[in-house]
This record gives sequence, C-alpha cells and structure tokens, in this order.
Amino acid sequence: MFDTTILAFGLGGGEIAVIVVIVLLLFGGKKIPELMRGLGKGIKEFKDGKDGADDAVEPKQTNKPL
Repeated sequence: MFDTTILAFGLGGGEIAVIVVIVLLLFGGKKIPELMRGLGKGIKEFKDGKDGADDAVEPKQTNKPL
C-alpha cells in the first residue's frame, strides 16, 4: 500500500542507510557538518546569483501590438 522509495532517485531505506554509512566512513563524523555548511553556502550563493541575474535582465518594451 505504501511505497517507501524516494521518488527522485528510486532509493529505499536500506540504500539510504548504506550511503550514510559509506559517507561516515569516508569523511568521519566531525567533517560532515563542515561539508554540509559549505554545501549550504554554495547553494545560497547560487540562488542569490540566479536571482540577481533575473533582476538584471529586463525584457524589452515595444509598442507593437501582438
């Protein structure tokens, strides 16, 4: 009745647990918060840059009827 997979990647609980264990083994528990903080800053800067680019581009105003 309930589908336990994540729709975007088709991953279930077992696969996610294996990925988490591998990440912990590779980076260690102390390094992960620092990595996530850097990822969050990168995403925020990307969004700010994208929003700034949208504001900088103004559509041309024409008096021609469509």
